[in-house]
Amino acid sequence: MTAEHWDSRYADIGDTAVSWFQPIPQVSLDLISSISGPVDSVVDVGGGASRLVDHLLAKGYHDLTVVDLSQESLSASRERVGQAPVHWVQTDVRDWQPDRTFHVWHDRAAYHFLTDVQDQQRYWTLVRESLPVGGHVVVATFADDGPGMCSGLPVQRYSEQDLAAAMGESFTPVATQREEHVTPSGGTQSFVWVVARRT
Repeated sequence: MTAEHWDSRYADIGDTAVSWFQPIPQVSLDLISSISGPVDSVVDVGGGASRLVDHLLAKGYHDLTVVDLSQESLSASRERVGQAPVHWVQTDVRDWQPDRTFHVWHDRAAYHFLTDVQDQQRYWTLVRESLPVGGHVVVATFADDGPGMCSGLPVQRYSEQDLAAAMGESFTPVATQREEHVTPSGGTQSFVWVVARRT
Protein backbone atom coordinates (compact mmCIF):
# COMPACT_ATOMS: atom_id res chain seq x y z
CA MET A 1 0.00 0.00 0.00
CA THR A 2 1.94 2.99 -1.32
CA ALA A 3 1.21 6.53 -2.44
CA GLU A 4 2.33 5.57 -5.95
CA HIS A 5 -0.25 2.78 -6.08
CA TRP A 6 -3.14 5.09 -5.23
CA ASP A 7 -1.90 8.01 -7.32
CA SER A 8 -1.76 5.66 -10.30
CA ARG A 9 -5.24 4.34 -9.56
CA TYR A 10 -6.77 7.83 -9.55
CA ALA A 11 -4.75 8.97 -12.57
CA ASP A 12 -5.74 5.90 -14.61
CA ILE A 13 -9.50 5.87 -14.08
CA GLY A 14 -10.42 9.18 -12.45
CA ASP A 15 -11.90 9.95 -9.06
CA THR A 16 -15.53 9.33 -10.11
CA ALA A 17 -14.89 5.84 -11.53
CA VAL A 18 -13.19 4.24 -8.52
CA SER A 19 -15.35 1.57 -6.92
CA TRP A 20 -15.85 3.51 -3.67
CA PHE A 21 -17.11 6.71 -5.32
CA GLN A 22 -20.34 8.19 -3.96
CA PRO A 23 -21.78 11.47 -5.29
CA ILE A 24 -23.57 11.82 -1.95
CA PRO A 25 -22.00 9.91 0.99
CA GLN A 26 -25.38 9.63 2.68
CA VAL A 27 -24.55 7.04 5.34
CA SER A 28 -21.51 9.05 6.46
CA LEU A 29 -23.57 12.24 6.63
CA ASP A 30 -26.39 10.56 8.53
CA LEU A 31 -24.10 8.94 11.08
CA ILE A 32 -22.12 12.11 11.70
CA SER A 33 -25.38 14.04 12.09
CA SER A 34 -26.64 11.47 14.59
CA ILE A 35 -23.76 12.02 17.02
CA SER A 36 -24.68 13.63 20.32
CA GLY A 37 -22.19 16.12 21.71
CA PRO A 38 -19.67 18.35 19.91
CA VAL A 39 -19.02 17.63 16.24
CA ASP A 40 -17.31 20.88 15.30
CA SER A 41 -14.02 19.33 14.15
CA VAL A 42 -14.00 16.36 11.79
CA VAL A 43 -11.07 14.42 10.33
CA ASP A 44 -11.77 12.23 7.30
CA VAL A 45 -9.07 9.55 7.15
CA GLY A 46 -8.61 8.14 3.68
CA GLY A 47 -10.95 10.90 2.50
CA GLY A 48 -8.92 11.70 -0.62
CA ALA A 49 -11.32 12.60 -3.42
CA SER A 50 -14.44 11.79 -1.38
CA ARG A 51 -17.35 14.24 -1.64
CA LEU A 52 -17.86 14.11 2.14
CA VAL A 53 -15.87 17.30 2.66
CA ASP A 54 -18.02 19.14 0.08
CA HIS A 55 -21.23 18.16 1.86
CA LEU A 56 -19.88 18.95 5.33
CA LEU A 57 -18.83 22.40 4.12
CA ALA A 58 -22.32 22.92 2.70
CA LYS A 59 -23.75 22.03 6.11
CA GLY A 60 -21.64 24.70 7.78
CA TYR A 61 -18.74 22.72 9.18
CA HIS A 62 -15.64 24.89 9.30
CA ASP A 63 -12.94 22.78 11.01
CA LEU A 64 -12.27 19.93 8.58
CA THR A 65 -9.16 17.84 7.96
CA VAL A 66 -8.75 15.33 5.12
CA VAL A 67 -5.95 12.76 5.35
CA ASP A 68 -4.93 10.53 2.45
CA LEU A 69 -1.93 8.66 1.11
CA SER A 70 -2.60 9.91 -2.43
CA GLN A 71 -1.70 13.44 -3.45
CA GLU A 72 -3.62 12.86 -6.68
CA SER A 73 -6.87 12.33 -4.76
CA LEU A 74 -6.30 15.27 -2.43
CA SER A 75 -5.60 17.54 -5.40
CA ALA A 76 -8.93 16.55 -6.96
CA SER A 77 -10.75 17.60 -3.79
CA ARG A 78 -8.81 20.83 -3.40
CA GLU A 79 -9.70 21.81 -6.96
CA ARG A 80 -13.40 21.20 -6.22
CA VAL A 81 -13.67 23.10 -2.94
CA GLY A 82 -11.20 25.88 -3.72
CA GLN A 83 -10.25 28.10 -0.80
CA ALA A 84 -12.63 26.45 1.66
CA PRO A 85 -11.31 26.06 5.23
CA VAL A 86 -9.98 22.53 4.93
CA HIS A 87 -6.65 21.22 6.18
CA TRP A 88 -5.17 18.72 3.71
CA VAL A 89 -2.69 16.11 4.94
CA GLN A 90 -0.86 13.81 2.52
CA THR A 91 0.53 10.94 4.58
CA ASP A 92 0.24 7.28 5.44
CA VAL A 93 -2.07 7.11 8.45
CA ARG A 94 0.34 4.60 9.98
CA ASP A 95 2.96 7.38 10.10
CA TRP A 96 0.71 10.31 10.94
CA GLN A 97 1.29 12.25 14.17
CA PRO A 98 -1.41 14.92 14.40
CA ASP A 99 -0.68 17.85 16.72
CA ARG A 100 -4.31 18.24 17.79
CA THR A 101 -7.47 16.33 18.61
CA PHE A 102 -10.81 16.11 16.78
CA HIS A 103 -14.43 15.69 17.82
CA VAL A 104 -15.10 13.12 15.07
CA TRP A 105 -12.78 10.65 13.36
CA HIS A 106 -14.37 9.40 10.12
CA ASP A 107 -12.98 6.57 8.01
CA ARG A 108 -14.87 4.93 5.18
CA ALA A 109 -12.82 2.02 3.84
CA ALA A 110 -9.25 3.02 4.74
CA TYR A 111 -8.85 0.93 7.90
CA HIS A 112 -9.74 -2.32 6.18
CA PHE A 113 -6.53 -2.10 4.11
CA LEU A 114 -4.56 -2.62 7.33
CA THR A 115 -4.20 -6.40 7.38
CA ASP A 116 -1.18 -6.55 9.71
CA VAL A 117 -2.09 -6.86 13.40
CA GLN A 118 0.54 -4.35 14.48
CA ASP A 119 -0.73 -1.81 11.94
CA GLN A 120 -4.29 -2.34 13.20
CA GLN A 121 -3.24 -1.81 16.80
CA ARG A 122 -1.24 1.30 15.85
CA TYR A 123 -4.31 2.67 14.06
CA TRP A 124 -6.53 2.37 17.14
CA THR A 125 -3.84 3.89 19.34
CA LEU A 126 -3.80 6.86 16.97
CA VAL A 127 -7.59 7.15 17.06
CA ARG A 128 -7.57 6.99 20.85
CA GLU A 129 -4.93 9.72 21.06
CA SER A 130 -6.74 11.88 18.48
CA LEU A 131 -10.14 11.92 20.21
CA PRO A 132 -10.90 13.47 23.58
CA VAL A 133 -13.13 11.57 25.96
CA GLY A 134 -16.64 12.01 24.53
CA GLY A 135 -15.37 12.23 20.95
CA HIS A 136 -16.63 9.78 18.35
CA VAL A 137 -15.18 7.47 15.72
CA VAL A 138 -17.24 6.59 12.62
CA VAL A 139 -15.65 3.71 10.71
CA ALA A 140 -16.72 1.52 7.78
CA THR A 141 -15.07 -1.59 6.39
CA PHE A 142 -16.04 -4.32 3.97
CA ALA A 143 -18.47 -6.66 5.70
CA ASP A 144 -17.54 -10.26 6.42
CA ASP A 145 -19.41 -11.22 3.22
CA GLY A 146 -17.92 -8.32 1.23
CA PRO A 147 -15.00 -8.33 -1.22
CA GLY A 148 -11.69 -9.77 -0.11
CA MET A 149 -9.70 -7.46 -2.40
CA CYS A 150 -9.93 -3.84 -3.49
CA SER A 151 -7.85 -2.13 -6.18
CA GLY A 152 -5.55 -5.14 -6.30
CA LEU A 153 -4.89 -5.14 -2.56
CA PRO A 154 -6.10 -7.55 0.14
CA VAL A 155 -8.44 -6.20 2.82
CA GLN A 156 -9.53 -7.32 6.27
CA ARG A 157 -13.27 -7.94 6.40
CA TYR A 158 -15.33 -7.46 9.57
CA SER A 159 -18.71 -8.08 11.10
CA GLU A 160 -20.17 -5.26 13.18
CA GLN A 161 -19.18 -7.16 16.33
CA ASP A 162 -15.62 -7.80 15.14
CA LEU A 163 -15.09 -4.16 14.15
CA ALA A 164 -16.38 -2.93 17.51
CA ALA A 165 -14.13 -5.42 19.31
CA ALA A 166 -11.09 -4.28 17.30
CA MET A 167 -11.50 -0.78 18.71
CA GLY A 168 -10.71 -1.92 22.23
CA GLU A 169 -12.03 -0.98 25.65
CA SER A 170 -11.50 2.76 25.14
CA PHE A 171 -14.50 2.90 22.80
CA THR A 172 -18.19 2.29 23.50
CA PRO A 173 -20.24 1.44 20.39
CA VAL A 174 -23.37 3.59 20.05
CA ALA A 175 -24.58 2.58 16.57
CA THR A 176 -23.98 0.00 13.85
CA GLN A 177 -25.23 -0.16 10.30
CA ARG A 178 -24.89 -2.30 7.21
CA GLU A 179 -24.63 -0.66 3.77
CA GLU A 180 -24.98 -2.14 0.31
CA HIS A 181 -22.87 0.19 -1.79
CA VAL A 182 -23.53 0.28 -5.53
CA THR A 183 -20.29 0.95 -7.40
CA PRO A 184 -20.06 3.19 -10.49
CA SER A 185 -19.87 0.02 -12.62
CA GLY A 186 -23.11 -1.31 -11.12
CA GLY A 187 -21.72 -3.90 -8.72
CA THR A 188 -22.69 -4.18 -5.07
CA GLN A 189 -20.32 -4.19 -2.10
CA SER A 190 -21.36 -4.92 1.48
CA PHE A 191 -20.04 -2.59 4.18
CA VAL A 192 -20.46 -2.46 7.94
CA TRP A 193 -20.36 0.73 9.97
CA VAL A 194 -19.66 1.26 13.66
CA VAL A 195 -20.02 4.53 15.53
CA ALA A 196 -18.31 4.52 18.94
CA ARG A 197 -17.72 7.05 21.70
CA ARG A 198 -14.28 7.55 23.23
CA THR A 199 -14.53 6.68 26.93
